[in-house]
Amino acid sequence: MSKVTIFHNPKCGTSRNTLALIRNAGIEPDVILYLETPPDRPQLVKLIQDSGLSAREVLRSKGDLYDELQLQDSKWTDDQLIDFMIAHPILINRPIVVTPLGTRLCRPSELVLDILDAPQQAPFSKEDGEVVIDAQGKRAK
Repeated sequence: MSKVTIFHNPKCGTSRNTLALIRNAGIEPDVILYLETPPDRPQLVKLIQDSGLSAREVLRSKGDLYDELQLQDSKWTDDQLIDFMIAHPILINRPIVVTPLGTRLCRPSELVLDILDAPQQAPFSKEDGEVVIDAQGKRAK
């Protein structure tokens, strides 16, 4: 079984759904509660690079802190945005999943299916009832 790591926030529904999809594939991932154990700068930079996204695309834009720090301003460089994420891990969008097939910011949660090397073992619906894996084990959309 391949190694899978999820940077997880259990208070986030998307993160919970992503973790459940990983487990529905029969994989028990390394779960990093990134608000308690945030990545260091080199690790965050690697996650961003490996995901193919920019720092701004990984930056969580919801919440008071984003507004208070005026992070919507285009004056901030990627390095500065990474500094903000290191100082305030709540600004890291989640969940980020790392597998041998790639690194992905899994928003929506079913994006994780693209980087899992094991099939789903049962039907799966998100917490809100949206079907992701049907009774035949096929991706619903």
